[in-house]
Amino acid sequence: MEASSAPAKQVSAGEVVGEAFSIYRDNLGALLGSALVVFVVVGLISALLETADSWVLALLAGVVRLAGHALYTGFVVRLVQDVRDGRRDDTVGDLFSAAAPAILPLIAFGILFALGVGIGFVLLIVPGLVLLTFWSLGAPAIVVERVGPLEAFGRSWRLVRGEAWSVFATLLVVLLIVIAVGIVLGIVATPIGDGEAATYVASIVSSAITAPVFALAVTIMYFARGGGRGEPGAPVAEQPPPTAPTA
Repeated sequence: MEASSAPAKQVSAGEVVGEAFSIYRDNLGALLGSALVVFVVVGLISALLETADSWVLALLAGVVRLAGHALYTGFVVRLVQDVRDGRRDDTVGDLFSAAAPAILPLIAFGILFALGVGIGFVLLIVPGLVLLTFWSLGAPAIVVERVGPLEAFGRSWRLVRGEAWSVFATLLVVLLIVIAVGIVLGIVATPIGDGEAATYVASIVSSAITAPVFALAVTIMYFARGGGRGEPGAPVAEQPPPTAPTA
């Protein structure tokens, strides 16, 4: 893990959301196209599994959804990492290949994250919001720094520390955008067809459209807070002075 002397940046909800939509716009084909493929395939497989009256297949459907979400999250993190120099050099296939090794750690992290935040919400909501904020940058740490699922929680906590309110505000704004898009698509889908089928299609399309927004915002905050460069504001290790050439 490479350390850096550059201080971690402060998080601004407006700047993060603006940059997220800028990257989304510039890479619309890659982000939306890959999201549609992943979430349509995942949606169809999980729907088929859930039609059978079997708790084993229902559990397998949940695993399929987790794997699809983990793969796409890793893809977005790699894309943001790639475009930070101003242009995207890797193909969609390259980005998915780079993200693939992180799928299992991301699934494990996602399960533990959901359990911890869920329990926190049961405990009067506030602990859940605290954990949601301080653990929000764990997934990019897994993809970029190759930390384990458990280590990712501590890494995220250290990155968020000092900017928790700003990170929380950004997550809230992004969440409201995701909810608004979902509501609009639900309204549009209602008159198209009857009930369940139209709603299910709208859900898949909504997931495909909104998944990049949340993943982009989280990844942008991760890099802004010093992710991938060691601890925020960590000093660069001193290099030994060069030795004089011997005669």
